[in-house]
Amino acid sequence: MANTSSAKKATRKIARRAAINKNRRSRARTYVRQVEEALAAGDKAAALEAFKTAEPELMRAATKGVIHKNTASRKVSRLAHRLKVLSA
Repeated sequence: MANTSSAKKATRKIARRAAINKNRRSRARTYVRQVEEALAAGDKAAALEAFKTAEPELMRAATKGVIHKNTASRKVSRLAHRLKVLSA
């Protein structure tokens, strides 16, 4: 348990930041899941629309430090490749 006032404030700040990061991570996962569901259903138009919203969301999460930049790039790349295979 925190004893000093600065330690108590630090725990409040950490909790607030953790909640924000959890929300951002959850949003990114939701958008990725929507793309994957559309790809699994074979719906090219829905997958393209979902991908257009998922890509900026992943990059925003990377910019904010929620996920690593390379991780976001890898996920976008793999989704784009699956989308390309679906359209071919």
